[in-house]
Amino acid sequence: MSTYIDSRDPSKHDAYDDCPPLVARYLKDSEVIRGRSPRTVNGYYIDLRTFFRFLKQSRGLVPADAEPDSIILTDIGLDLIRSVTATDILEFLYYATRQRGNAPATRARKLSSIKGFYKYLCTKLKLIEANPADDVDSPALKKALPKYLTLSEGLELLSQVNTDFYERDYCILTLFLNCGMRLSELVNIDVTDLREDDTIRIVGKGNKERLVYLNDACVSSVSSLLAARAKLQNVEPTEKALFVSKKTGRRLSARRVQQIVESCLKSAGLSGRGYSPHKLRHTAATMMYQEGGVDMLALREILGHAHVSTTEIYTHLGTQKLKEAAQASPFSSVKAQPPTRRRPQDSDPAQHSGHLPAGLSETQPEQTEETDGTTHPP
Repeated sequence: MSTYIDSRDPSKHDAYDDCPPLVARYLKDSEVIRGRSPRTVNGYYIDLRTFFRFLKQSRGLVPADAEPDSIILTDIGLDLIRSVTATDILEFLYYATRQRGNAPATRARKLSSIKGFYKYLCTKLKLIEANPADDVDSPALKKALPKYLTLSEGLELLSQVNTDFYERDYCILTLFLNCGMRLSELVNIDVTDLREDDTIRIVGKGNKERLVYLNDACVSSVSSLLAARAKLQNVEPTEKALFVSKKTGRRLSARRVQQIVESCLKSAGLSGRGYSPHKLRHTAATMMYQEGGVDMLALREILGHAHVSTTEIYTHLGTQKLKEAAQASPFSSVKAQPPTRRRPQDSDPAQHSGHLPAGLSETQPEQTEETDGTTHPP
C-alpha cells in the first residue's frame, strides 16, 4: 500500500507499485508533469484504488467476501479499464454512500479523481474514445458558511496559551490568525523562508509560491520563537524547519500542530465547538474582510486561492453586518398603530341624515352578503 513514509515530510512516499500500471503512470504524470502536490496525488491514488477494488468485486473477479486490502490491482489492464461504463461509476458512488458512509463532498472528490484519470486516457494517451465519467453528475453539495472564531474568542485564544513551548505555540496561533495559511503551509515553513523585508515565503497547493507580509504581531512572535529555538540543544544545524519539537529538535508533523491547537482551544474554553487549524484560517479571512476591509482580490492573494470564486466563501456577512443591514431599512422605525374600531352607525350616512335606507324599517333586520352573491339572514 502506498502511503507517506514520514508524516513530517509528505513529499516522500512509496512508489505506487500496487496500482494498475496505467493508474501509476497517471499519478506520476500528475505529480511530475502537471505539478500536483504529493498530497493531492496521494488522494487520487486512494480514490482510484478504492474504485478498482470495487470494480473487481462487483464484476465477480474476486470473492464477494474478499477483504479490500487483499484485492490485487496490478493485473488490471486496458481491457478492464476500457470496459467501465457510467453505470459502473454510479454503482460505485452508491456503494460509497451506503457501504462506506461517504459524505457528498467525499463522493464528489472520488468522482473527480475518476474523471481526471479517464480524461488522461482519453485526451493525453488516446487509449479510449470517450470518458465514461462525463455523463455522471457530481453530487449536490451543501453550501454552509465557514465556521470561524469571533474577535473576542480569537483574543481569548491568544491570551490562554499555556504549553511547555510557549513561544512556538503562540507563534503558530498568531500566524494562523493573522496570515490565514493552511496547516500544510505552516508545517513546511523553513527558517530560510523568512525575509528581511518582513515577508515570508509560503509554498501552497500545487507547489505554488507566494509572499505573505507579516504584521507587527507576526514579526514579534517569530522573533521570540527564533530566540527560543536557538536555545534548544537538540536542534541540528542542518534542521531548516521553523517549527520544531522541543523533545526531538525535528520538524513538527501536521498532526502535532493539530494537537497543539486543540490544547490551546481547551485552555481558552473553546474546545468541543468544531474549531481546528483550518477554522483559524477561516477566522483570519473573515476578520480581514469584515474588520479590516480587505477587498476580495487582495484576500485571494493572501490566502493563495487559484480562483476568486473560492475566496467568496470567506466574504460572508457576519451577524453584526446583517443586523446593520436590517436596521438600514427605511421601514425599521415604523411601529404598529392599530386603527380605532368605529361602530357601524358612526360611518353610515343615513344615520347622520336622519333617514333609513329605502325598504328598511326600524324593526326589519338587515341582511348580510355572502361571497357567492346570495343573501342570508344574519
